[in-house]
Amino acid sequence: MVESKHQWKAWLYLAPAMVLLLIFTVWPIINTIGMAFIEDYDILKALGGKEFEIGLGNFEAIINFGQFKQCLLNTILLCVITVPLSTIIALLIAVCLNSIKPLNRTLQTIYFLPYVTNSIAIGMVFYQMFNIINVQQMGIEDSQVTQSIINQMLGVFGIDPIIWINQGSTYAANLATMVVYIVWNALPFKILILLGGLQSVNKQYYDAAKIDGTSRARTLWRITVPLLSPMIAYVVITGFIGGFKEYTSIVGIFGEKMGPQDDPNRMNTMVGLIYNLINSNQGRAAAGALILFAIIFAVTLVNLYVSKKKVHY
Repeated sequence: MVESKHQWKAWLYLAPAMVLLLIFTVWPIINTIGMAFIEDYDILKALGGKEFEIGLGNFEAIINFGQFKQCLLNTILLCVITVPLSTIIALLIAVCLNSIKPLNRTLQTIYFLPYVTNSIAIGMVFYQMFNIINVQQMGIEDSQVTQSIINQMLGVFGIDPIIWINQGSTYAANLATMVVYIVWNALPFKILILLGGLQSVNKQYYDAAKIDGTSRARTLWRITVPLLSPMIAYVVITGFIGGFKEYTSIVGIFGEKMGPQDDPNRMNTMVGLIYNLINSNQGRAAAGALILFAIIFAVTLVNLYVSKKKVHY
């Protein structure tokens, strides 16, 4: 506890950080809430002295906006599919890494590398993996089409080529591509958290399980998962929060069109919709941000409620 006569020093040290938080965090939040309730708000018109009406028109307009339902559906599907899938895979990988003694540090570093790599750069790599190259479009007279790396790998198992992200692709193929990329990109952080939790587990539990002849699957389900439940709850909650804010991964794969050439905005998300509205209607963009915040807040409350009943500390 800081003595009262020295509290001014603590406030002095905290002042720079608090000023930055007020300018770049607190004020933008307050400003966004204000803009959301100002109908058809435009900053240029506001600077010109125009007066706006207060109401819920922005919320009604964005809910009735043509792309809203598709963007909301894309965001929910990506969250519902990728968060549980990435958590399960990360748990299995973390258990395997924890049991491997040689090269343990090296393998941890390799798995963590995607987390410190730019998302757009990774998206461009995945784009090349799923993209079908038309040689004729590259200035070569021959109209040969070079299949994507993924299709070439599937061809080894006798699977016909699939149009993943190019013109003529289906929504299911686009969604599958994004699920693969998002899951792969989400693994490093979750593996790091779960692996840290595994290394703090008392080994006596596993020794007792070996003495009783417990199978590895039962040990995983009855010992590892309950002991790791706080870490699992954390990665699930943060995973849903990050999933609802998904945007850069879509841009990395599909570019600014947020979809294949013949169907732009097919894979657009709520954050992408908000960015698209910023230049045309700041009030509706602010309303969309508040709607997204309300969804994330509600999902987080549900996760916290469930974790109180399932998490063992």
